[in-house]
Amino acid sequence: MPRQAWTMLAVATIGFAINFWAWALISPLGAFFTDSLGLSAVQKSLLVAVPVVVGSLGRIPVGALTDRFGARVMFPLVSALTILPVLFVGYVASDSYALMLLGGFVLGLGGTTFAIGVPLVNAWFPPAKRGTALGIFGAGMGGTAISAFSTVQLRRSIGLEFPFTLVAVLLAVYAVVSWMVLRDAPNRPAPAGGGFLRRTWDTFKLPVTLQLSFLYAVGFGGFVAFSVYLPTYLKDAFALDAGDAAMRTAGFVVLAVVMRPIGGILSDRFHPVPVLVGCFAVVAIFAAVSAFEAPLEWTGTVAFLAMAAALGAASGAVFALVAIASPAGKVGAVTGIVGAAGGLGGFVPPLIMGAIYGWQGNYKPGLWLLAVTALIAAVYTAWAMRSAGRATSGVTND
Repeated sequence: MPRQAWTMLAVATIGFAINFWAWALISPLGAFFTDSLGLSAVQKSLLVAVPVVVGSLGRIPVGALTDRFGARVMFPLVSALTILPVLFVGYVASDSYALMLLGGFVLGLGGTTFAIGVPLVNAWFPPAKRGTALGIFGAGMGGTAISAFSTVQLRRSIGLEFPFTLVAVLLAVYAVVSWMVLRDAPNRPAPAGGGFLRRTWDTFKLPVTLQLSFLYAVGFGGFVAFSVYLPTYLKDAFALDAGDAAMRTAGFVVLAVVMRPIGGILSDRFHPVPVLVGCFAVVAIFAAVSAFEAPLEWTGTVAFLAMAAALGAASGAVFALVAIASPAGKVGAVTGIVGAAGGLGGFVPPLIMGAIYGWQGNYKPGLWLLAVTALIAAVYTAWAMRSAGRATSGVTND
């Protein structure tokens, strides 16, 4: 492996983390904005979920554009553009719910960088190492943990604007550094012919694209849903204060981030399919346990941490499968669609959970729904995906 490949992986992972930090700035402040703006449960759910929309759907064109122009152009460009909504939310929109929704919508741009980093890393590493490399890159989703750890504390100690100013400065620095340092792999596959819409439609029609989209919607979507809504859930279900809920959410996110590279490493060793089956089974079991709303000490905490570990590893395993099952020249396009599905998978559950809480006063039906969905994903993976990518992965089960 050339040293430059590891350098590109490191730079991409740092950029992914900073942009995800920006993407997740609103969620830890959900309780603060709920009180200051007088929001209902559904309005609060919509506010923390809205950044996921652009971060999800935006991955489709950004992934296709990365196939066309390369990560060296797209990473600094998107990082620089994300500065605008960060400053807008921090300095302009905080006293208006409508402006917060608008700013949160555009803030989702930071979440599209996932579709830039995957094709970059995929082109620099051989198939036998892609699960590990993409798992390491995926650990950049730890930017959400940084946000959970720091945003509430920085607002309390310095002021509401400071966390947004800090992230804007980091994005500016990264945009300059990535433009100077990042390079696309010399053997980067050229995109197939045709325009953007034609290439995207052709990619969407691939069976593997839709299959992987479903799996990522459950795995990464579950992680995103918990990372944005867990502070609200812990406050409503267990009467925790905002700081305690944010710290527990950060612990959930950190464990998921640590497990994502492990999911990639296990996928390189055993193939992604058995890894995914095991992860989804764990989520199904412990989501059912959580549905009883057992006390956080200790049963509830263990259940949430088990789900964090399984969802993180599943996210890494899905993109290990993307790397070995996607056609050459379409990794960015497949990543964009699959990544969009994962983001949308994280957008819907907070809205459902908010509606359920407003209707019944508890979250039990939503957690049972997660358990059933994870069980379906485990069965589907074992049945329909058992041969996916095996011809090109070079993975054996000996």
